[in-house]
Amino acid sequence: MQIDLALQGGGAHGAFTWGVLDRLLEEENLCIEGVSGTSAGAMNAALMACGLARGCRTEARKLLHEFWRRTADAARFSPLQRTPIDRLLGDWTLEYSPAFLWLDMTSRLISPYTFGGLAQNPLRKILSDLIDFDCLADAPLKLFVTATNVESGQARVFRSHEISVEVLLASACLPTLYQAIEIDGVPYWDGGYSGNPTLTPLVCECASNDTILVQINPVMRQGTPRSAGDIANRVNEIAFNAPLLKELKMMALLHQVIDPGNTEARAWKAMRLHRISTEKMIELGHASKLVAEWDFLKMLFETGRDSANAFLAKDGPNLGVRSSLDLNALLH
Repeated sequence: MQIDLALQGGGAHGAFTWGVLDRLLEEENLCIEGVSGTSAGAMNAALMACGLARGCRTEARKLLHEFWRRTADAARFSPLQRTPIDRLLGDWTLEYSPAFLWLDMTSRLISPYTFGGLAQNPLRKILSDLIDFDCLADAPLKLFVTATNVESGQARVFRSHEISVEVLLASACLPTLYQAIEIDGVPYWDGGYSGNPTLTPLVCECASNDTILVQINPVMRQGTPRSAGDIANRVNEIAFNAPLLKELKMMALLHQVIDPGNTEARAWKAMRLHRISTEKMIELGHASKLVAEWDFLKMLFETGRDSANAFLAKDGPNLGVRSSLDLNALLH
């Protein structure tokens, strides 16, 4: 069974996607043709592609584990740590961390260009050590990574042969923390602003008609946020979901068209969409995307595996048959 995967970004919450991929890679009957990823989703996708290029699903799972393990190890020396009270209560948040509060305040007042780009992304070395970028062009799956062109505001989708550590860092470049990543003289920011993730290449460049969306940013959140932190959290969720929702609504509209007039429209109509997500993400605030403690990442990993298990049990039979995600609900 051929499938495509669409992987959202979300900082440390991407460990949920790690768990999903770990479980799906155990299913030998699932052949992954294409993966579109943004930010942490792009990193997960590249690591998996590298492992599969070496001819082994086990290698892909090992690379994913090693990436998140090294990320946690690097974070042990970060000033962004939970307070003792948060640890005692078991709260996965940095909202009361002095270092986080200082970072949140200064990022609104001070540009990352002010001090000449002292803030370097710690993931650069980890990605460079783990991924053989030369082998991605020969990977058995098609890889698509989205970054946002700073000058035009448009999405740029990089294909397998174009992927580099710079592309992955560009896809995860938060403009309040890091200087824009320049690729061929063009500056790029986080791909979440323009495609989180981008579905179009999966529809237009892959033969599979089944796409599984791994969603880690909540679409619905009841109630009106009142505190400054909650407001910022909700604004972030809305902004990073907007490009994806536009593509899904277009797909829903095309599903209602009897006979689309061109080949690309027919491809959109033929696509069957599925989703793996969890309500647990609603309980986690925006600040927890910067929590890289191993216990937190492992919790998200296990949640991802459990969610993938639940999907396979409930909606696995729909693969190759019909969409298990109700697209029409997006039109109301």
